[in-house]
Amino acid sequence: MKDLSPKRNANIVSLLKILGLLLLIVILFSLLSRYLFGSGMTLREYADSRAEESQSSESGGETLLSEPGSTSGTVPESVPESASGTAPESVPESVPGTAPESVPETADIPAAETEAVNGLLPGTLPEENPLCTVYQDGFYYEPLGGEVIEYITGTSYPADGAEEISYEDLRYVHVLHYNFNGETAHGELICNQAIAQDLVEIFYELYLAEYRIEKIRLIENYDGDDNASMEDNNTSCFNYRPVTGQDNLSRHALGLAVDINPFYNPYIRGTQEGGRIVLPEGSETYADRSLDFPYKIDSQDLCCRLFLEHGFIWGGNWNSVKDYQHFQKTPD
Repeated sequence: MKDLSPKRNANIVSLLKILGLLLLIVILFSLLSRYLFGSGMTLREYADSRAEESQSSESGGETLLSEPGSTSGTVPESVPESASGTAPESVPESVPGTAPESVPETADIPAAETEAVNGLLPGTLPEENPLCTVYQDGFYYEPLGGEVIEYITGTSYPADGAEEISYEDLRYVHVLHYNFNGETAHGELICNQAIAQDLVEIFYELYLAEYRIEKIRLIENYDGDDNASMEDNNTSCFNYRPVTGQDNLSRHALGLAVDINPFYNPYIRGTQEGGRIVLPEGSETYADRSLDFPYKIDSQDLCCRLFLEHGFIWGGNWNSVKDYQHFQKTPD
């Protein structure tokens, strides 16, 4: 009889190896089910969690991605009115950059084209001067102050005085007007006291109608040179000088005449030789009054009608001479 002991031992060893292999498979399967499929969850736990997520997604539940700026994963039902980023119902009046409910009437008045010579800010009401007559805001006249007298003496007013007109007879006039760019500008005139009220009333009506006057400056801006003032199309009044081409005094010397937009409304006088003189130089084109052009003064022009209504004479109605820029008045 053969000895079977070695063979039996080999079988036992083989069986043990198979059992060990099965145990290793079970252990590996357990590890895979815990870590590979659930990041620490069992298969059941993983399946349950997926089912919960699917149900929440279908019902539009609260487990949605949070919006930018939110500290939680849910969308808030409402945002408080004071929350940052929302527009307030009203803006306080004091908030910088917001427009006030109303703007003072004087806010649209621009800086003066020429510096005021009477020491007062142009466009403001000179309340400190009890002798000032205010017609409308920006339209006033007053007796000549010391600075004005000093400014005009030796230029528009003779340094050695004038018997025909005194400082006391003159008035400083401030007006507003629309220039050729359609902008509000300051205007300064010196006139006889007899027409000061007329001028503020006339220029105020012109201003309301947005009538265009290029500039209104004192003749001192042109060293008293009337030709230079006309060539610059400057509207002016007082200048102690003779009539053009004559020796007798002009009405301007008494502060009783005003020239309006003179370059477009020239002075025209015939000569003995049959020619004509047109002033200012360069305005010859506008001597033909049959033409239609801007800033032309004729009998239907608002400026002309207003001056005539106030008792002025228009140079455009003269016979021997035509002075379309010129309006003068004889006091009562």
